[in-house]
Formats: sequence, C-alpha cells, structure tokens
Amino acid sequence: MPNTHFLGTALPLIQAPMAGVQGHALAAAVCNAGGLGSIPAAMLSLDALRQELTQLTARTDKPYNVNFFCHTPPAPDAQREAGWQQTLAPFYAELGLSLAEIQPGAGRAPFSEQVADVVESFKPAVMSFHFGLPPADLLARVKGWGSLVVSSATTVDEALWLQAHGADAIIAQGLEAGGHRGMFLTDDLGTQVGTMALLPQIVRAVQLPVIAAGGIADAQGVAAAMALGASAVQVGTAYMCCPEATTSALHRSALQSTAARHTALTTLFTGRPARGIMNRLMRELGPLNLAAPAFPLATAAIAPLRAKAESLGSSDFSPLWRGQNASQCRDAPAADITRALAEGFAR
Repeated sequence: MPNTHFLGTALPLIQAPMAGVQGHALAAAVCNAGGLGSIPAAMLSLDALRQELTQLTARTDKPYNVNFFCHTPPAPDAQREAGWQQTLAPFYAELGLSLAEIQPGAGRAPFSEQVADVVESFKPAVMSFHFGLPPADLLARVKGWGSLVVSSATTVDEALWLQAHGADAIIAQGLEAGGHRGMFLTDDLGTQVGTMALLPQIVRAVQLPVIAAGGIADAQGVAAAMALGASAVQVGTAYMCCPEATTSALHRSALQSTAARHTALTTLFTGRPARGIMNRLMRELGPLNLAAPAFPLATAAIAPLRAKAESLGSSDFSPLWRGQNASQCRDAPAADITRALAEGFAR
C-alpha cells in the first residue's frame, strides 16, 4: 500500500508552487486546511525569500514546501540574443517601444549556497526541486537540516535517476500540468506523456512515494490518481483563482474564459517548454519558436512587451500559465478548494 503520510500533513495533497501567481498567503491557507502549501522561490531575491518564509511561518505552524530550480545557467550567446530581439522587433515597433529598453538578466536562479543560507534557519519540512536535484553537497546540506527532498520526473528514466541520486519522493509530472515541464535528462518533447500513463509506470519502477501531478482538478481526479498507486497528489491550476492567490486580473479573466480551453507548450517566455493559454505571441511566432534563447534568458526581451501590453489591458505577451484542466479554477477560498479535493481520498 502507498505511504500517504510521508508529507507529515493531514492530507496527502500538495499545492503546486506557482511563481508569479502566489506567495505566502495561498501557501498558508492550504497548510491550515490540511494540505502542504508551497512557496515558489526560483524568482525571489534573498531578501524576498526571507520575507516570504517569515510571513508564511507567522501564519501557520503546519509543514510547508519551498520550491527551487536546479538548472545550469547557460553561457551568454550574443548572436542568439540579437536574433531573438529582431524576431520581436515588429512587436516593439507596434507598441512604441525601443529594443534599448531590454534589461539583461536571467530572472530565475538555481538553488545555491547563498539561498541555502537563508532557508536553513527556517528548516522547511519539504523542499521540492524542478529540473533535477542540486549538487550532492547542497543536497546533503538540505537533508542534514531535516527537509524531505522531492523532485519532478516527466519520464521513468528521470524517476530512476532521482531515486539513485537521493530524492525522498518523486512527483510524476504528466503532460497536462501547467507551467514548466520538469524534464532534465532530455529535451525531446516526444518523451512526455500524460499523468495517468506516467504515474503507474513510475510507481512500478521506484521504491519511493510517488506524487501525481498534471490535470488533477477535482475529487474524481484525486481518486483516480490514488487508485493508480499515488501516495499523494499535487494540484496547481485549481488554486489560481482563489482570493489568496496573486494571479493578475488579466490572467484570472483568461483562466475563466473559453480561451483557456486551448493551451500549448511554449518556449517563448523563458526558453524552456511550459504550458500556458494560447495567446497572440504564441499564435504569431509559433509556441516553440527556435529563436528563443536558452532558459531562462528568453524572458528579458519579453518583459517590456508584457509590461506595455498589460498596461493597455492586453495579455498578448503575457505567460498565462495553466494546466489542461481548469474546470475547477474558481473564485473560492483555498480552504474550500482543498476540502473539495480531499473528498477524493475517501473514495
């Protein structure tokens, strides 16, 4: 039988970490409702991370998760960056912007010793990672202060790698999931499969608790995942319209529109495949345009377009992250969403 108590929470339910649409308020609400709330930390400065964790621990005494990326920052490629800017130049001209407004920068940093220095004083119950695991010395440090280490696998090979390299539990991230694909052993999107196909294969392949993620939005989805051997589930999109989320008005509107039915994997906003609602930029350039620089460098040239368009009430250039199942994404307190999902554990 799967171990459903490994998270130390009343419910084997993780609120997916979602950068840009949530912070400590949503995480605390889920924690206090019996789930495992999460803080997305890859885009936070050291001071912002400390503030988020301080505010979270002031609002809850329950276990929580902090999520980080483990990518290797790419070497600068001036030629590719120039090509990307020229690809975007017509949009800049349309909005009255200059390419000189682009501020270079990665925007997302991998887990590091400096970040660990901040996190260690909080000793979160769980730390989750995307794009593999941190280097062995950093991983040992995290385990040394007592955090449970979780990471995402999008294939059986990735799950086996995570088991061999020190993960305590594995998130089986199906193709339906919103936001970035956690793939790290290959860039071949042909290897990516849906949750209900991936989950039982990983359950059979590893000896660790497996967390189902991707397309789970209601009690029926929770029950189905548990029936296939999951020890827990991770849910993101269903929480994006909660009052505790920081999802923008434009993003909320898109999530609750018919446009939300059409999502696609795109590299345009960051350089790595991530699932979001199809918008103008994705339609006109193609969601997987090869001109986009390596992750996370694509973001810098998109930022001025996004800011200008959003100021005009348009999401044409915004990353509207969303999973394939937004059927339960509604304006309801996170505790209500959590309780509704929890009904699936009793089935």
